Amino acid sequence: MTPSVENIPGVNAAAALVRDGSSVFRDDTDIMPVRINDREEYMPWGADNMMPYNIMELIEQDETLATCLLWNAQMCYGSGLQYNTAEAAAATQKQVEEWLLDNSLPQYFLGVAQDMKHWGFAISVIILSNDGKSIARLIRKEACYCRFAKADKYGKIKRVYYALWRDAINREQEIEKIDLLDETSPLADLQERMKKGTKANKFAIVTRMPTADHTYYPIPYWAAIFRSHWYNIKQLIGLAKENKIKNSAPIKYLVEISDKYFDRLFRNEGITDPAKQRQRMISAKQEILDFLAGAENSGKTWFANFYVTPDGKECHEVQITKIDTTKQGGDWESDIQEAVNMICFTLQVHSNLVGSVPGKSQTNNSGSDKRELYTIAQALQKPYHDLLFTVHRLICRFNGWDGVKVEVPFIQLTTLDENKDAKTVTINNNE
Repeated sequence: MTPSVENIPGVNAAAALVRDGSSVFRDDTDIMPVRINDREEYMPWGADNMMPYNIMELIEQDETLATCLLWNAQMCYGSGLQYNTAEAAAATQKQVEEWLLDNSLPQYFLGVAQDMKHWGFAISVIILSNDGKSIARLIRKEACYCRFAKADKYGKIKRVYYALWRDAINREQEIEKIDLLDETSPLADLQERMKKGTKANKFAIVTRMPTADHTYYPIPYWAAIFRSHWYNIKQLIGLAKENKIKNSAPIKYLVEISDKYFDRLFRNEGITDPAKQRQRMISAKQEILDFLAGAENSGKTWFANFYVTPDGKECHEVQITKIDTTKQGGDWESDIQEAVNMICFTLQVHSNLVGSVPGKSQTNNSGSDKRELYTIAQALQKPYHDLLFTVHRLICRFNGWDGVKVEVPFIQLTTLDENKDAKTVTINNNE
């Protein structure tokens, strides 16, 4: 549902209708595996398997959230993934150089960095040479199009399924099936498969950010933005300012509508046609606006379904909140600053670094402070690098590239007295 501001009939006031994003990451119902054939099942990402696409839609609607996620991915990228061959033999250096010509490491690494920052995991696929003696190709599979097979009785996931899940998958042939190497010891698993004479030449490797609750699809730390309602608050402020410019009618009500409300409505009324569903959605919004219209509604009551989660929290499908219109100022300047700062704080991005400090009077950090903030931001990427290096250390070991080291140099901003803007810093080389 697209956020909108609707005028209440007969009243000089408006209502902001927004999508309730508080439950976008977690489903309060059991997730059941989906059968592909008689032998294979995959675990959907969310109850309807559309969770990543719903999240991306929310990200695209907020400039601060989208910018911070991109910033974090760029910080993780650093100066780019490099295979350091300084200590390798001349023959090995030539092999690595030829391998890099067939594999675009910058495109791959920036892609997996974005997957890690968005979803908390990334999927890499290695393709063996025709003789099976070396790894010839390295490919990133977009995490939002990957689904994990149901784990066996030992808790191991043996396959990854790649498909355009956003479209209707009608045939098994539309799903790419990739064997998944053991997450805890991928190299040993690959070597064991080769000894047994496997016919497969393509394997997936999952890089997962450890979380407090281990699930098939990790819940990123920044999901708190939706649970704490700061995302909805920022959306409301944007709608309020737009409505103030276009229309003098103040926004008096915030109406948060869960997707489950429309799903239940369509199911109860037997509406399956997409066009008719859109029309019913419009009429449902109008029913809420009619309820809010007129002073005579002051004594009426709105009935809406809600359910209680196992931890005792109430989840409402429709929630109407009256907004205090007596607020002084009216331009929401302090509120938008607070909302932006909360989003930046949750994503560990200082607002001065990405330039998202709103308002008419802005404070700015000194150059020294910004350099320190930039250095801290890059230093915090080490856990992600350690996890992402697993794939590349496996490649170097399997291909027999002795002396090759995988690294991501940091970009260190310098002071004016060094007569240069920046320099790269690695563990093995100071400059």
